[in-house]
Amino acid sequence: MTSTISICGLDCSTCPEYGKQCQGCVASQGKIFWAIHYNMDKCPLHKCCTDEHNYAHCGQCEQLPCKTYFDMRDPSYTEEQHLEGIKNRVAALKQL
Repeated sequence: MTSTISICGLDCSTCPEYGKQCQGCVASQGKIFWAIHYNMDKCPLHKCCTDEHNYAHCGQCEQLPCKTYFDMRDPSYTEEQHLEGIKNRVAALKQL
């Protein structure tokens, strides 16, 4: 898996926090910087994928994209942006 592609298909290198307060979910074992803002200890997608199902990434799951993908919408995104992001992430994971 490319080192900057997260388990959910995001390219961490496109995030302004990558290399600053975040090294990506793979390196941080899902304990990413934004989780605390939602009263979580780690990303729910990472927790499901790696802790509960022992997958290397969500692309190995037959439920992709699951309800958690749709529920985890960045509040700054429109619904259209959110759905397009999911589509792009799924496409990235299918190529791994």
